[in-house]
Amino acid sequence: MLSNLLKKGFWYLCLVAVLVFLGWGLTVMTDKIDYTWYWNRIPQYFFFTGEVEKFANENGTIHIQQLDDKFSQVSLEYDIGTKDTFKVRTDSLKFQDGDRVTDVDKVGALQVFSQGILIEGLITTLEISLYSSVLGIIFGLVAGLGRISKNPLIKGLATIYVELIRGTPLLVQIFIFYFFLGTVLQIDRFAAGTMALALFVGAYVAEIIRAGIQSIHPGQMEASRSLGMNYFQTMTYIILPQAFKRIMPPLAGQFISLIKDSSLVSVIAITDLTKAGREISTSTFATFEVLFTIAAMYLMLTLSLSMLVRYIERRFAVSD
Repeated sequence: MLSNLLKKGFWYLCLVAVLVFLGWGLTVMTDKIDYTWYWNRIPQYFFFTGEVEKFANENGTIHIQQLDDKFSQVSLEYDIGTKDTFKVRTDSLKFQDGDRVTDVDKVGALQVFSQGILIEGLITTLEISLYSSVLGIIFGLVAGLGRISKNPLIKGLATIYVELIRGTPLLVQIFIFYFFLGTVLQIDRFAAGTMALALFVGAYVAEIIRAGIQSIHPGQMEASRSLGMNYFQTMTYIILPQAFKRIMPPLAGQFISLIKDSSLVSVIAITDLTKAGREISTSTFATFEVLFTIAAMYLMLTLSLSMLVRYIERRFAVSD
């Protein structure tokens, strides 16, 4: 028992030593290229405090009510009979109670806590990945079942779809879908990027599902049909639940790749995480800081998905 603990402790020390060595190597490389780090420029692109200016919309009279030491309630009674009420910082007020204002006057300002471009890019990446994953599962399930169909038309169409998508680069597919199909069908760039990713991942999911179904012993299909179940019932209640447990790891790997592949939609001007990073690099010249930050955020997404899949696998193992 003690020897096993010592051996495990030794290998943990080796792991720490490797990480320290990698950190030292990064420091040496930084010194060689004479790069100055500006990590202090990055946090503002996650969240920042901005100032929103408040203006009068029409000619009228201003009424001010002090709320506390910092904020005041402003009521604007316009000559046309309407009223506007909002809150501003007391020290930003440009008028006093009872003053007249016009439609071009700035009344005051209010500081707001807002999300930066990195958070906006992260949300866009999550949305595209989620929508394309759901659609990809649907496309993959239909194409996967089509690949094992005995109908030549269905099998042929499914095979053409899978081979065509898997045989061409994703970047080319995004360009074709946006500039050609997007123009013809009048769809925006977000929908075009999502559909391109969904069709791409659907082709790989189709092959994973096909392999999972074919890994189930044919006797189960025959036994189900002999009990009076039709093909749809057999697939739904017998074959697919078993196949799903087997294809969970490769499916997870495919969706992890999808999260990283979603960075390619930045080429059609979708402000995802990658495009947000490029815009920050252009304005701050903190190139390596932005690259490491973007990589860490993608890593956070993929690790979260990996942990979720491991949890689901453990639950399936318990149910077995």
